[in-house]
Amino acid sequence: MATVTLDQLRKVYPNGFEAVKPCSFRIEDGEFLVLVGPSGCGKSTLLRMVAGLEEITEGELSIGERVVNTVDPADRDIAMVFQNYALYPHMTVRKNIGYGLKNRRTPAAEIAAKVEEAARMLNLTDYLDRKPAQLSGGQRQRVAMGRAIVRDPALFLFDEPLSNLDAKLRNQMRIEIKALQRRLGVTAIYVTHDQVEAMTMADRIVVLNGGRIEQIGTPSEIYHQPASTFVASFMGAPPMNLIEASFAEGAVRLADGTAVLTAPSGRSGPITLGIRPEDVRIGDGEATFDVALVEELGAHRLLHGQVAGQPFTAHVLKDSPITRDRHRVALPREALALFDHQTGHRL
Repeated sequence: MATVTLDQLRKVYPNGFEAVKPCSFRIEDGEFLVLVGPSGCGKSTLLRMVAGLEEITEGELSIGERVVNTVDPADRDIAMVFQNYALYPHMTVRKNIGYGLKNRRTPAAEIAAKVEEAARMLNLTDYLDRKPAQLSGGQRQRVAMGRAIVRDPALFLFDEPLSNLDAKLRNQMRIEIKALQRRLGVTAIYVTHDQVEAMTMADRIVVLNGGRIEQIGTPSEIYHQPASTFVASFMGAPPMNLIEASFAEGAVRLADGTAVLTAPSGRSGPITLGIRPEDVRIGDGEATFDVALVEELGAHRLLHGQVAGQPFTAHVLKDSPITRDRHRVALPREALALFDHQTGHRL
């Protein structure tokens, strides 16, 4: 196990494109850290710098107490699990899992013991003599993880490992990966564009946007206290409602003039108001909600429409009598978030 420290790490390609702007943070021993963001935000590039697969332009990377900027990937004591599994199709599961140990000239008896133990942990014992083509997608991903486990690495790196799986299998595998990481006690960095994976698996989340860090925090902090409108809109399904408002006449007012909050003294001008759909209260309230669509999701409903002429979503329980109509809604003051209209940063 190991800590990982990134000190002003930066990546610039020869064409001048800055894929990762200078970033600094520390991953604690045994922590499960998730890098999340949209495609092209720099998360995989950052992971590949940690792995040694991308050259670091500036800054310092340490694994444990050792600076590894110029250390070969094979000597960094890491194991990486890829999106495409990277299994050898002509080898059995047993040989795929033990291949890295064989290359290290590990004694055959030790390889056999480690492969058997990894297979037991991953429910692969009955498949050791099969080849990858005879396995399901989830089983192949388990084989890829088994190959990483037998190396006893200080650090696990996961690069969108579940994106090739169907929704049901993704749900199952994310639970298995998190449980496995807890059982092994190993430090892990996990890259995904799926905010549900990030929220359910992470001890802490790093939200990336355009090559820079938008926010670092626990899933609860990221969800309930987003640092910017980008984080508020990216994290959450459905995302936080963001509607134009302003400081005017001593209050925070919606575009139609409805006052929803007392304004801080001396403040004026446009802002962005945020509230999570599940925090909206249907019934008596200060705002008018015109519901255009009711989305049935089994255990609950999502109401889609407009407040003050802007898109708005509310979350209600499945037995709610709400229909497509006009309703009064309350926006609880403790649930509101205020953001700078220009920068998008939280006020």
